Amino acid sequence: MIWEELQSELDALQRDGLRRNRRTLSLPCGPQARVDGRPLISFCSNDYLGLANDPALIEAACAGARAWGVGSGASHLVSGHLAPHAALEQKLADFTGFARALLFSTGYMANLGIVPALVGRRDAVFADRLNHASLIDAVQLSRADSQRYPHGDLAALERMLADSRARRKLILSDAVFSMDGDLAPLPGLLELAERFDAWLVIDDAHGFGVLGAQGRGSIAHFQLPAARRLLYMGTLGKAAGAAGAFVAGDTTVIDWLEQRARSYIFTTAASPVIACALAASLDAIAAGDARRTRLWQLTAQLRNGLAGTRWRLLPSPTAIQPVIIGDNHETLRVASALYERGLWVPAIRPPTVAKGSARLRVSLTASHDQAQVARLVDVLRELA
Repeated sequence: MIWEELQSELDALQRDGLRRNRRTLSLPCGPQARVDGRPLISFCSNDYLGLANDPALIEAACAGARAWGVGSGASHLVSGHLAPHAALEQKLADFTGFARALLFSTGYMANLGIVPALVGRRDAVFADRLNHASLIDAVQLSRADSQRYPHGDLAALERMLADSRARRKLILSDAVFSMDGDLAPLPGLLELAERFDAWLVIDDAHGFGVLGAQGRGSIAHFQLPAARRLLYMGTLGKAAGAAGAFVAGDTTVIDWLEQRARSYIFTTAASPVIACALAASLDAIAAGDARRTRLWQLTAQLRNGLAGTRWRLLPSPTAIQPVIIGDNHETLRVASALYERGLWVPAIRPPTVAKGSARLRVSLTASHDQAQVARLVDVLRELA
């Protein structure tokens, strides 16, 4: 029977230590979590600046609901593009330094819309091997020739671009890699895009709000210009504390995406409440140097505290601090031991990461305090 096949495959996931388990929280997003009545210190969230439960965003959302209701009622191109959406797009464009910005409901939907709108059959996409799943799926959906270069390897990418006879070329990369926490070599990627007349699409899900002057993202971190061939995608449910995503770029290419990005055209616009909250979030991000300083202090505390132990931390300069363990079952055992001691750190296993590189993914936020990080360090040192 067809459902017996599914059960067999679910059993195999359980046997191999690959089955994911969902937990329901009974507190708002923040360092203090409660699951099944158990109080936990959470190191799971991508709420890097601690804005998800910020009073200013909550008040902006409440005011937005009173003024605009809770639903948009239609897609952006029918009747769902309300004044808060338009104001937020302009604010995002100004904040990132690009001519225009376009809102999407999620980062996944943004990536699925961008890539197929720019390339198709007879074209080629050159993608970093460690790109996020949404970027991988976007390439498949585009039907362009998919060429994956070794992680961060500019020399290999240059050879692939030089050998390509594709009609159009597109370089595709995360800016901050979500499971390793390292940065893409964005200056080199832009130089290659200029030299080989290629699009450069950057997914800055984990850099927007955190990196660069005033949290303006990885492009600002590297002090790169808002080049016409560069498209910058940022998500709004991580450091921005709410939900959704945007892509910023030159006026012509954003106009084109508005006409051809199917995941933008054929979905209901996000709630105006979210747009109102995000307008307040951008103000908090711009004024958030103290939050970012605290985040880097906590990151240094964690790394210094685990130095000299058997735990191998990847050389991440971001709030994502992966602790490599390797074996799936051992990773689950360590995560379970942490959980029993009141510390919630997710165990990341294949296919999210490569086989043999299962890890704990520690996510730090500006809402954590030194005592919470010290507790995590102490228990990890004990388990080591």
